[in-house]
Amino acid sequence: MAELYRVLEEGKVGIFESPTGTGKSLSLICGALSWLRDFEEKKKQEEAHLLADEPNGHDKQRQSSWELDWITDFVQKKEERDMVNKLKEEQIRRKKREDRLEKIRHNVQLKYASKRKRLEDDETEHLLQLSKQMSTELGPDVLEQLDRSEEELILAEYESDEEKKVASGLDEDDDDDLEEEHVTKIYYCSRTHSQLAQFVHEVQKSPFGEEIRLVSLGSRQNLCVNEEVRCLGAVQLINDRCMEMQKNKHGKKSEGEESGGKKRHVSRAVCPFYSYEQMQFLRDEVLVKVKDIEQLVALGKETKACPYYGSRFAIPAAQLVVLPYQMLLHESTRCASGIKLKDQVVIIDEAHNLIDTITCIHSTEVSGSQLCCAHSQLLQYMDRYRKRLKAKNLMYIKQILYLLERFVSILGGNVNQNPNTQSISQAGTELKSINDFLFQSQIDNINLFKVCPPVEAEDDQPKMASPLMQIERFLSALTSANQDGRVILNRQGTVTQSSLKFLLLNPAVHFAKVLKECRAVIIAGGTMQPVSDFREQLLSCAGVDADRVVEFSCGHVIPPDNILPIILCSGPSNQQLEFTYQKRDLPQMMDELGRILGNLCNMVPGGVVCFFPSYEYEKQVYTHWERTGLLTRLATKKKLFQEPKKANQVEQVLAEYSKCIKRCSQVGGQMTGALLFSVVGGKMSEGINFSDDLGRCVVMVGMPYPNIRSPELQEKMVYLDRTLPRTAGQAPSRMLIENLCMKAVNQSIGRAIRHQRDFASILLLDHRYARPSIFNKLPQWIKERTEIKPTFGLAFAVLRKFHREKRPDGSEAS
Repeated sequence: MAELYRVLEEGKVGIFESPTGTGKSLSLICGALSWLRDFEEKKKQEEAHLLADEPNGHDKQRQSSWELDWITDFVQKKEERDMVNKLKEEQIRRKKREDRLEKIRHNVQLKYASKRKRLEDDETEHLLQLSKQMSTELGPDVLEQLDRSEEELILAEYESDEEKKVASGLDEDDDDDLEEEHVTKIYYCSRTHSQLAQFVHEVQKSPFGEEIRLVSLGSRQNLCVNEEVRCLGAVQLINDRCMEMQKNKHGKKSEGEESGGKKRHVSRAVCPFYSYEQMQFLRDEVLVKVKDIEQLVALGKETKACPYYGSRFAIPAAQLVVLPYQMLLHESTRCASGIKLKDQVVIIDEAHNLIDTITCIHSTEVSGSQLCCAHSQLLQYMDRYRKRLKAKNLMYIKQILYLLERFVSILGGNVNQNPNTQSISQAGTELKSINDFLFQSQIDNINLFKVCPPVEAEDDQPKMASPLMQIERFLSALTSANQDGRVILNRQGTVTQSSLKFLLLNPAVHFAKVLKECRAVIIAGGTMQPVSDFREQLLSCAGVDADRVVEFSCGHVIPPDNILPIILCSGPSNQQLEFTYQKRDLPQMMDELGRILGNLCNMVPGGVVCFFPSYEYEKQVYTHWERTGLLTRLATKKKLFQEPKKANQVEQVLAEYSKCIKRCSQVGGQMTGALLFSVVGGKMSEGINFSDDLGRCVVMVGMPYPNIRSPELQEKMVYLDRTLPRTAGQAPSRMLIENLCMKAVNQSIGRAIRHQRDFASILLLDHRYARPSIFNKLPQWIKERTEIKPTFGLAFAVLRKFHREKRPDGSEAS
């Protein structure tokens, strides 16, 4: 792929579109790894050339530039010597690493030596624990009337990052020399752990499977092997317990120090898997052979090493790092994970929702009940341990208490009263700039950077175990620049039902850091159209020049005659199809839709998937058809299924849908398959494959425009109109609405064609799809094959011929 090589070699930003079924991820990464191999070879040759020229390099320089000032000459010589010394050190480190990995690869005994030592250490630790228990039973100590379990709750003296720098006199980069060299690598990220696992399996089977140094990163929930921690279930509970155990391990040296003439004998749990030696061993095992998350967890259990931290140790030497979106896109999480993007390559797959992902990661909401609960907990903590707390910690706690009090007050409540029973007098939604919110809350004089340390992002933004964690995220969001976000005050009924939400308006401010540091960035997906959002909202706003952006795409692997997309402008009774908010509720419009589906069910074998713009409209149409008797008529040809709202019911519905279609194809008879009513943006419009008979026809009802009455969307529209120029006479806000609609459409209709021999028809039921501004936002491989039919008769004839020719026996659905 010449375009890919150009992006990587010249340090461009690539937007890569390749439909499902083309082996997109594997072909993309194989191309990138081929470039990486060439790059490493070229780098070695350049290093060898520099080192070979070392003895006479200075003489050549002196002969050609006698007029150089002696200071300039001295500086140049020093820079050359420093560069040569650095190259020599890198070569030594690289040789040591390669020798170590080669030994592990070929010497099986080394793999088990560390395990045996660990078992011996466990036995020793067990004996020490028994000894401690016996000592405890003989005479327990009491520490100033505090329980032992409470001693660890006392905060160590907190210093903000600024204060740490002043106190230590160190810069951030002082420790760089102690860290292992970060080789040039590729960071590959996708949305879910299952997608990443599938990608790793593809790499294992590829030509690079035996030689590549690959490491998979994940959350604690996916990688933790400590059963006592895993059983906690909730992501935040697991994170909190893990961090607590780490603190106990790092702080155990001070546990025996004297305090007020008495020795502390505090028993604190530490994680037996957090062993530096064992994690180093796990790191080497990871680098020797490609492993997915499950294999990494199994290795961690076998070696009694933590896969979560052990995998991080492997990052510097890895050539390919596989990780979920959040670990790459959230700066604090990126830094905590040991990820360094300087001069590296980043590939973001499944990136059609990249803008929304960045926005969601950096937007956060706290409810009134969380604010009141956090205030109550923190106040009780301060009252109980006031005499034990350092003065500086006490000051910060009082500041946070004040912040919480003001936040509840701005919602119309009082922290000293029950939030469930406090009524809000003026309900409604109000949007404020960050500065206006800080002024109105009377907290503009508090330095939020000192109160709030960086917080790691989690995979699915789960409900926090402690309300203080959610509030910490909210405070961190308030440190954003005034123009980059808004605060939404949502006052509803009671304080408990009310909330404060930070909305990120400018995702480019966070993505810009990735673009600035990386050598090259590739944004890839099966359905990337329309790409104007990526260019304008992410790249242009992040300061990327237009000439640095390269768009390239692959055509679909299916033959042109295996897909039939049709834009249908009117129904069987010549009713114009226009499912706008004003017209879609009309009985004649719902009846016309029913007649179209009735004809399709008589003609199309197997499964028909019908996408509605919302759950509410799907329910409205379903109820109308029940009343008119249309559902009964449809059910004679297809068994009817509805997409459930609950995520845990989706698998069951899909299984029954699939089973019904399979049974109908085997048995025959009047019932020819199934009809599934689904929703755009719902559980089945992304990530679900309706391949083969599961989706022989996909129907899109109307155009799923977003709700423009949403305060968040309205604020985003105002922001874009104020920030971006008009395009072809069209306002950026209008472009946003159309792009959001068409991205949702493209994702939904792409559920059908999933492999080379698959075939399906696609019906877009609305005459507005024929407008050039809308039509041009369809994926290229669909757009070039789309037929616009003004009447149903013309469309029906083409559809009947298509499905008759594609059936093995040449027949229609009987």
